[in-house]
Amino acid sequence: MDLSLRREDFAALPGWEQDDPAAALAAFRRSAVHAMQCKPYRTGSLGLSHADFEPAYAAALKFPESGYPSRLEARRFFQTWFRPVEVCPDQGAGLVTGYYEPEVEAREKSESGYRFAFLRKPANLIKVPDPDNPPDGIPPGYAFMLDDAGVMKTCPDRQAIENGAFDGRDMEIAWARSRVDVFFAHVQGCARLRFEDGRTRRLTYSAKSGHPFTGIGRLLVERGELTAASVSMASIRAWLAVDADRADRLMRENRSYIFFAEADVDNEYLGPVAAAKVPLEPGRSLAVDRHIHSFATPIFVSAPALSDFAAPRPFARLMIAQDTGTAIVGPARGDLFAGCGAEAGNKAGSIVATARFIVLAPAGSDLARRAGHER
Repeated sequence: MDLSLRREDFAALPGWEQDDPAAALAAFRRSAVHAMQCKPYRTGSLGLSHADFEPAYAAALKFPESGYPSRLEARRFFQTWFRPVEVCPDQGAGLVTGYYEPEVEAREKSESGYRFAFLRKPANLIKVPDPDNPPDGIPPGYAFMLDDAGVMKTCPDRQAIENGAFDGRDMEIAWARSRVDVFFAHVQGCARLRFEDGRTRRLTYSAKSGHPFTGIGRLLVERGELTAASVSMASIRAWLAVDADRADRLMRENRSYIFFAEADVDNEYLGPVAAAKVPLEPGRSLAVDRHIHSFATPIFVSAPALSDFAAPRPFARLMIAQDTGTAIVGPARGDLFAGCGAEAGNKAGSIVATARFIVLAPAGSDLARRAGHER
């Protein structure tokens, strides 16, 4: 792993004293419940194990399940049970982006104006056991494939699916008015559907086609349609709105396709249940490279060029690793969950910044010792 570790102290972290980590502690507590009562999280290559976290988990479970602790209680908790260790990539700087849960007006049946479907997973779509050594006919790196009566084959890509590859298999969950809305739900990996009668339902990631993800924002910049300084979720949407045919052609260059599962909206404020099996906390949950970071790890993200979500100061927030994503690769790479709805989408769409990633390693862990905290 191409990184170095640098010991830090809480008092020296820029923005630590100004941050209010109460919501981060509430998010950490949810992960503690899952890890202690359901299933421990897998240990990433940084080496932070379930056993390392157990003392902090036990302490977190002493806080009430509902509500948020005080700012002072939360700060004291993290400073007691963790030690700051910056993870520094040997090449390049850390990078932080943002994502959110789109809210989409939808119908349960295809009708006038609503003809773009959200699909559930095909029954014969299965995981590739070892993507580095896939079965014959499956390209290396593909995480999913179709089992066609014992013959393994690639899943159709976005264009083939949109042209009807799975028609007649009763895979439609709901229908949207805009293919662009469906596409952005795929990019985010989730959506909240709002129906005509006021009901809401949640779509969560279930599987994907296996084809590589291609960011259409990058394509627009490479082709001179947008500048690197202007590309954002809003500018991409504006470009797509000009001409439906060219929009379809561009979106289909991202051959990856996402299949969803349905879930209730139990809490209007919290986000969907993500990879760490707990609801995402707006402004406090972070998608990370799960091969490196263990879920539930607190990570202090400092991005001086980025504005904080809620205050006129540089972004410096304690986040909890609770999700992952195809494009989130490396020790100092993260995706901030901004929340749900249009306002959160505006926040998420403007987040692209270099950042420092300071892992809070459990006190007594080998990572804390290697960084010089424990002797």
